[in-house]
Amino acid sequence: MNGKRRQFSREFKIEAVRQVRSSGRPATAVAKELGISRDLLYRWMHDLNSASLEAAFPGHGRVSPDEEEVRQLRREVARLREEREILKKAAAFFVKESR
Repeated sequence: MNGKRRQFSREFKIEAVRQVRSSGRPATAVAKELGISRDLLYRWMHDLNSASLEAAFPGHGRVSPDEEEVRQLRREVARLREEREILKKAAAFFVKESR
């Protein structure tokens, strides 16, 4: 294994999904014809379904600013929940100690 991943252009991905949708052929056959895995083609189909055509496949592993903000906010929420649980436990401990 050479360790280098193949990269596909945005246009290639859109065309592959279009072939599955318009040809009526199974995704497995289209994937085999294109030399890609069936799972990869299904992932592209899912990505294209969940985003608009313009937003699909942003490329090079870069996330959109909105997605980055959502990730950051989720991390902050998780940290705040953890802090809240620690404070709850500390409060319960001190209430127990004062009795």
